[in-house]
Amino acid sequence: MNANGVIIVDKPAGPTSHDVVARVRQILRTRRVGHTGTLDPFATGVLVICFGKATRLAQFFLRDEKEYIARMRLGWSTDTGDLTGAQLSPPTDVGNLTTEQILTALDYFRGHIRQVPPMYAAKKINGVKLYEMARRGQVIERAPIDVEIKELELLAVDKSGISQDVTFRVVCSSGTYIRALAEDIGQRLSAGAHLVALQRTRAGRCVLSDGVTLERLAELEEAGLAHEALRPVGAVLGLRQVGLSPAERQLVLNGRGVGRGVAGEPGECAMLCGENGELLAIAEYDAVSACWQPRVVIADVRDGQR
Repeated sequence: MNANGVIIVDKPAGPTSHDVVARVRQILRTRRVGHTGTLDPFATGVLVICFGKATRLAQFFLRDEKEYIARMRLGWSTDTGDLTGAQLSPPTDVGNLTTEQILTALDYFRGHIRQVPPMYAAKKINGVKLYEMARRGQVIERAPIDVEIKELELLAVDKSGISQDVTFRVVCSSGTYIRALAEDIGQRLSAGAHLVALQRTRAGRCVLSDGVTLERLAELEEAGLAHEALRPVGAVLGLRQVGLSPAERQLVLNGRGVGRGVAGEPGECAMLCGENGELLAIAEYDAVSACWQPRVVIADVRDGQR
């Protein structure tokens, strides 16, 4: 498929995000493909895949808030923070924990909090991914990061012997580690905890109901209908739109800033669009020069000469 845009893939449990990108490349027989935010192998749900020139905009998708449905098991922790890891200690009997106690623990984590990234994470320290160190048996000190838990809703509590499974919905800022959140909730309850299931239901404007499985994408490609799964970048990026005149269009295509009297907040990003609505570039508002400075130009310079 020779196109620019986004496909929302409903990732299955098992493959890495890189595996999914490789499979999409194979299905659609194209090389210019990339994802906009890693999902753990055991996790499922929304994985935003960019095509063509849209791959240059992945950095803007990374900042979008995320929504997840998570199920954590209270009773013991693992070295990975999820069900794929090794148990770290004997199980703690949490069968007597009440729903009220769990709700109180969740209350503590709403709003702005600090998290320590887990060792099994894709975050790089001195150019090396944490999970690569962890697989070599290394454990290093990690600086806490600031994240925001915008919504945290208890959905279900299921007791099984001495353990309990707690299902919750969370809306959070980009960069939040749900495994770390589960572990921290467990510590708040004086119990170990690890994730047994995680589904991303939304990334910015990309929702699971609009997603396609890899199997469905293959079927669409075989029928010559893969374009039906492709969404315009402007429809899912979630940035304000600034329209340009033909003269301003040419300036932007040459990497120059434009004003047009449309003010923005310092550092705010926006989509610069031509008269027919096509996306030309992503720009950042420069308060000093009072204009929009292109950060990534999508359209080709020769497009402005047609």
